[in-house]
Amino acid sequence: MSELKNDRLIRALLRQPVDVTPVWMMRQAGRYLPEYRATREKAGDFLTLCKTPELACEVTLQPLERFPLDAAILFSDILTVPDAMGLGLYFEEGEGPRFSRPVRDQAAVEALGVPDPEQELGYVMDAVRLIHRELDGRVPLIGFSGSPWTLATYMVEGGTSKDFAHIKGMMYDRPDLMHQLLGTTADAVTLYLNAQIRAGAQAVMIFDTWGGALSPACYREFSLGYMARIVQGLERNHAGQTIPVILFTKNGGQWLEAMAAAGPDALGLDWTTDLGEARRRVGDRVALQGNMDPAVLYAAPARIEAEVERILADYGSGSGHVFNLGHGIHPRIDPDHAAAMIEAVHRLSPAYHS
Repeated sequence: MSELKNDRLIRALLRQPVDVTPVWMMRQAGRYLPEYRATREKAGDFLTLCKTPELACEVTLQPLERFPLDAAILFSDILTVPDAMGLGLYFEEGEGPRFSRPVRDQAAVEALGVPDPEQELGYVMDAVRLIHRELDGRVPLIGFSGSPWTLATYMVEGGTSKDFAHIKGMMYDRPDLMHQLLGTTADAVTLYLNAQIRAGAQAVMIFDTWGGALSPACYREFSLGYMARIVQGLERNHAGQTIPVILFTKNGGQWLEAMAAAGPDALGLDWTTDLGEARRRVGDRVALQGNMDPAVLYAAPARIEAEVERILADYGSGSGHVFNLGHGIHPRIDPDHAAAMIEAVHRLSPAYHS
């Protein structure tokens, strides 16, 4: 791996001293950037963009050319893993992702295989290798995957869902089948993330978008338990470097202690959780990432700066904080407003690290 010229993110995730609070944004390579929209148009469709390593590299690097971010995150999609399982992923304009062959019975669950990340998902690994080479140690590259529960919601529902009728029906009626599905998916995610690490990812993040839709008991059994299994199976040391692991459950603030006990280096927080209270609850067990409401970026730069100051003060002095949004940046955000946030973090945070 290239020696990092800017290792703030890695140091903060490992709760080591930093000079400035590092900052990056979920979905930082996305539709709010005109250069992304131009590359997307060149690709023709979203899946082609994801599956063409040169284009995935191009859009991964675009926000770093515009902003002094402290990390790059691989441009991909969480549904690459179930797509590689043969479920027929496609995207409908205005409707989001769909699967041609949803997984709704025992035969479908038993037919699922664990994809070889260098074969069925080789385009992702090629993109990671290319991005890592192009970055040349400028900032760390974050790899990622969806959590088993989140991936399973799309696999069983056949797409996005408001009530999770099919997957919750399976979970309550056939918990044995649900566990079989989640076990296969967890094995696939573990292999996938380890392959990203070997290809050049210097930190990895597990996105549990739909864990917050579960009851506390079901969250622990059907979501967190499988994320903990993945964390235990990851190659946390590679090429002489420690690879930090971030867990993020949207609407999961009530389970921070249990999430910290699952063994990650850091927890991502959405904007519904108080950052200072979260720090008091987890102590020095994990770093914290977040957690500005993305909608703040619709406001004027002076208001954005005030919110940055509030969040920095909420966390307080010392390392262990990675500044981020509480979810992905919205498509209609003015890029200049994102720039104002990043500038404010770098300008205001040194006072918390003296």
